[in-house]
Amino acid sequence: MFAHGSGSSRHSPRNQFVARTLRGSGIGTLLFDLLTPGEESEDALSGHLRFNIGLLAQRLVTATRWAANHPQCLRSRWGYFGASTGAAAALVAAASLGPGIDAVVSRGGRPDLAGDALARVESPTLLIVGEGDELVLRLNEQAYAQLPGKKNLAVVPGATHLFEEPGTLEEVARLAAQWFRRYLRPR
Repeated sequence: MFAHGSGSSRHSPRNQFVARTLRGSGIGTLLFDLLTPGEESEDALSGHLRFNIGLLAQRLVTATRWAANHPQCLRSRWGYFGASTGAAAALVAAASLGPGIDAVVSRGGRPDLAGDALARVESPTLLIVGEGDELVLRLNEQAYAQLPGKKNLAVVPGATHLFEEPGTLEEVARLAAQWFRRYLRPR
């Protein structure tokens, strides 16, 4: 399940690219918007909802419970792919759902915004950050230190925050697919 933030949506070309790569690796994906169209319009003006991590996380938890109860998904394993502030929402939701979330991947995320929830994340967590995204890299290093359990911090050489440099988004997708294949094995 994808959780995006900072003014992004299920139509984000970067998330769409990663989702295609994951599906090509045999991993199902679900992209949806955490904000309603009206909230997205409001947020475009104010920018405050994209930082309401509690709201975004609760919506992700609700969507996860809905999907997990779908007859075709009863035996599925669950992972979150979070980008930007969506990464914080994914970590808070993972902390809330505990062992119900089998893996988390953050792309250029703000895991620091998950606050105290970081220490409660049971899911194996991969933080992916661009080498040139210095502030976000420092914030990810600090969050990494607070995460218990299985974790990895992958720094993509030559990448900045949006991974727009040639080959960098492909590396993000490769790393995410590898992480999810490792931890989303069939029950």
